[in-house]
Amino acid sequence: MRLCFGAKVSLLGAIGVSVVLAAPRMSELLEKAKNYVSEKVANMPKPEATVTDVDFTRVGGDGVQYLAKVSVSNPYKTPIPICEIKYSLKSAGREIASGTIPDPGSLKASDTTMLDVPVKVPHSVLLSLARDIGADWDIDYQLDLGLIIDLPVIGNFTIPLSQKGEIKLPTLRDMFA
Repeated sequence: MRLCFGAKVSLLGAIGVSVVLAAPRMSELLEKAKNYVSEKVANMPKPEATVTDVDFTRVGGDGVQYLAKVSVSNPYKTPIPICEIKYSLKSAGREIASGTIPDPGSLKASDTTMLDVPVKVPHSVLLSLARDIGADWDIDYQLDLGLIIDLPVIGNFTIPLSQKGEIKLPTLRDMFA
């Protein structure tokens, strides 16, 4: 009787062990597949962008407008839609302008696209930056951009950009020219 009982336990034990061993093998297989896909996606070429210039464009009744020019290269053979561009302009450690440009167009296929990002700074903010403006009549700035594009298979992808520099304030000649 002990022998039969032992045989049953061994039989059940063997079945239990095979199920337990199959579970780690399946999870290892899924983990390897996940790592493979992640590696392939990480090594895919992605669009790249740079801020090429930030310049004064005009003075209006509500503020001063600047224009950031962004160069974006598309490595794919198809155009890529741009969902939106988010921007934040900071000076003296505080945000002086921010906004979103919805649906600014598409990136040209296998080419470089130039994007214009208008940034409006209210006059009241410029007055509060008087110490930074000082004698050289410019603003030290940091421009942060988030270019959100819709990549096939991957989905929405944000290209973060940041640029530091100096923006010249308009002179009287600029205002009336």
